[in-house]
Amino acid sequence: MSTPSLSPAHDGPKPLSGSAVRLFELITYSWVAAAVSAAAELGVADAMSAAPTPVDEIAKLVEADPDALHRLLRACADLDLVEELPGRTYALTELGHALRSDSPDSMRGYARWLGSPAERSTMAHLAEAVRTGGPVFETVHGTPVWDYMRSNPASASVFDQGMTDISSQLTRSLVHGYDFGDTECLVDVGGGRGRLLSLVLAAHPHLRGVLYDRPEVVSRVDPALTREGVAERCRVESGSFLDAVPEGGDAYLLASVVHNWNDDDTVRVLTHCREAMAPGGRVLLAEVLVPDGPAPERTAKFMDLSMLVHCDGKQRTRAEFAAVAERSGLRLERVVPGAVASVVELVRA
Repeated sequence: MSTPSLSPAHDGPKPLSGSAVRLFELITYSWVAAAVSAAAELGVADAMSAAPTPVDEIAKLVEADPDALHRLLRACADLDLVEELPGRTYALTELGHALRSDSPDSMRGYARWLGSPAERSTMAHLAEAVRTGGPVFETVHGTPVWDYMRSNPASASVFDQGMTDISSQLTRSLVHGYDFGDTECLVDVGGGRGRLLSLVLAAHPHLRGVLYDRPEVVSRVDPALTREGVAERCRVESGSFLDAVPEGGDAYLLASVVHNWNDDDTVRVLTHCREAMAPGGRVLLAEVLVPDGPAPERTAKFMDLSMLVHCDGKQRTRAEFAAVAERSGLRLERVVPGAVASVVELVRA
């Protein structure tokens, strides 16, 4: 496949205009994402030691073709994931460490999910979702997204790890940035495998926690819950938050959860939380907010397109959160901004 010239040439055809170059870069972002996802899927970062490693040795560990892996890694070097050294040798960079499974900053699971056939084939139909105004996942895969996950455990496992990554990383500022001083029991609703809850409990020794998610999710809790005495302060319950949530919590945390659901289902979940929480309790929605006006916010706006395609959910503005809160018998008390995600605090109306 040929590509147009992106640099000035003294002879021959004129180079592309600045606008064409910029558009070419935007169009080919999918190639960049595919390379990062491929490195994550192969486990390249996990296979690389602290010292520079020959590509042949990495290839043996990840069971890949050495020449093809070299081509992938030299592209990843331009993304600062690895450093290319003489003799087809590579060293992992600081950024590349975030592709390791054991990194506290790990985004490997999310990179694997974004590169999965289920995800990429669905996003290929974004134009159709915009035409129809609704999700196209069922059209592409023959079943709604949550039913697909239940019937495809391998994909569901990649999805769950990816959501654990993105939730815990985007909402990490909540761990130290939100005041849990008057909270005794925190219920993490849709908390996945518990990585975020483990961080909160470790940072706030007075807290007790409840991890609540689907049975097949909480059957594989994050190892962090068993470290540093955190597990002793946390119990695990299973169920569907569309039906009910555990009772008696002082605060109900839903981190990157309600963006997966339309307004009616979100109201249903929030109503369950209001009915279950202790007197004086509150609901904490850790979400990436869309600005109320035309201010730029790339993360929220592109996450919103993913929600449109997959599950009839959406990223919301402050005003939209206030509206679903009111329908649930709650009131938006305040928004505590974070590095990426903010905490939308809801109390009884």
